Amino acid sequence: MFHREAGVFKTTYAADMALYPLPIARWAVAGVALLFAVVLPSLLHEYYLSIINLVLIAIVGALGLNILVGYTGQISVGHAAFMSVGAYTAANLAVRLDLPFWITLPAGGLMAALIGAIVGIPSLRIKGLYLAIATLAGQLIIEWTINHVPAISGGAQASIEVPRPTLFGTELKTQGQLYFFLLFFAALAIVATLNLVRSRIGRAFVAIRDQDIAAEIIGINIYRYKLLSFAISSFYAGVCGVLYTYYLGIANYEQFQIVVSIDYLAMIIIGGLGSVLGSILGAIFVTMLPIVIRWIVEGFGSYFFTASELAGVSSSARLIVFGSLIIFFLVVEPEGLNRLWRNIRNYFRVWPFSY
Repeated sequence: MFHREAGVFKTTYAADMALYPLPIARWAVAGVALLFAVVLPSLLHEYYLSIINLVLIAIVGALGLNILVGYTGQISVGHAAFMSVGAYTAANLAVRLDLPFWITLPAGGLMAALIGAIVGIPSLRIKGLYLAIATLAGQLIIEWTINHVPAISGGAQASIEVPRPTLFGTELKTQGQLYFFLLFFAALAIVATLNLVRSRIGRAFVAIRDQDIAAEIIGINIYRYKLLSFAISSFYAGVCGVLYTYYLGIANYEQFQIVVSIDYLAMIIIGGLGSVLGSILGAIFVTMLPIVIRWIVEGFGSYFFTASELAGVSSSARLIVFGSLIIFFLVVEPEGLNRLWRNIRNYFRVWPFSY
């Protein structure tokens, strides 16, 4: 039997603040956890696990950017730069000092948080397009620094090979082993974000997003919380960069160029600003989009194009579809995939009644 809302029956603060107040919601979360923890890794081929691994990494980065853009109302075009800070910090610690991942990973996040707070200082005086340009400058400065400082980038080609993470004496090499490694941190990021946005800090972020002048009048230190938002968002980005580095086994600046920042902005726009579920859906959508387009082009493109033209067609089709979808969601459904899911959920909540 489905348990639906039939009124407000909460009698304690704990019940009111519960993440999943309805039994059906708790069972759904338990089912999803069982699916990802047991069913998928035992049934899927390693190739498909590798795709899910990329989605899990993207979820961490998208959550961080949504905290800044969706919940606090700031803007950043330098998310990939903070990912690179975390990646190169962890790579240097792992290679030069031979430190394990449980030290390098938070260290990479903390270093990215520090740089993010510094880059976020202009947000105290500017907003909107001007803040976007400031974060873009931060992206370019960090890229230049990594490329031209051998002590950071390792010299030639700005690449540092990183050994795979080791857990209980076992080096995580296969896609299945890396899947559980990445799944743990993606789940941790989701739970942490869900609790953050319900906390005093999260409510302050939302107040600043909705009306920063009113937030300051009621006693919220907007300067402090704006910098804190940049720091938390950059921490997520740094952790995302570290996970990406461990997954690929190398830290390279080409993995964190400005196009990656645009990809993450697209994730939260298409998924839904100010929504944890939107970040997850957007990460899945944007990560899967080029793969699905490539499958379609390879399956049907041979009837219209030569083998040498297929690669260019696939790349062009991705850009066309990618840009069109961003425009579509901005115009038709600004709240993204999360809003579409809410409409479907609300429909079944009142079904079979029409009201």
